[in-house]
Amino acid sequence: GINAEYGKQWYQRRVRGAKTSSAMVRMHTPGKGISQSALPYKRSVPTWQKLTPDEVKETIYKLSKKGLTPSQIGVILRDSHGVNQIKHLTGTKILRILRAKGLASKIPEDLYHLIKKAVAIRKHLEKNRQDKDSKYRLILIESRVHKLARYYKRKSVLPPNWKYESSTASALVA
Repeated sequence: GINAEYGKQWYQRRVRGAKTSSAMVRMHTPGKGISQSALPYKRSVPTWQKLTPDEVKETIYKLSKKGLTPSQIGVILRDSHGVNQIKHLTGTKILRILRAKGLASKIPEDLYHLIKKAVAIRKHLEKNRQDKDSKYRLILIESRVHKLARYYKRKSVLPPNWKYESSTASALVA
């Protein structure tokens, strides 16, 4: 009956490796928080919006050339230029706009920040060898780096031969 059908679905999901939800989970913290910001229901551009999609794209290119990340660009466009959702105005996301122009970074932003954090902790551990807590936190951060790298390899964002190595990590974030 019902239990047999459920068992069959469970088997397909777990054992055979069928596609499951690709949402990332919270790792290494006891929190179960799922709070997040909610997008406006209406996907249309507000009537008070004066910027055109081309002006917004030019602003995105200019800010990217200054060295800002896509999330920083989004915050500046929201706070200084009054653009609430770039996707609603231009039809595409900031990262896709940058990729089309060839301005996107080689490694994804979230992976970059995790590697940067790991490099900072490793530098701290060179001076403070007895810091056991930092050593433990470094292990947790590097496991997150490996998990995220696996995800991006699966999604073909990173090349299949990309590998995180602590010895060369400082060159990645320099």
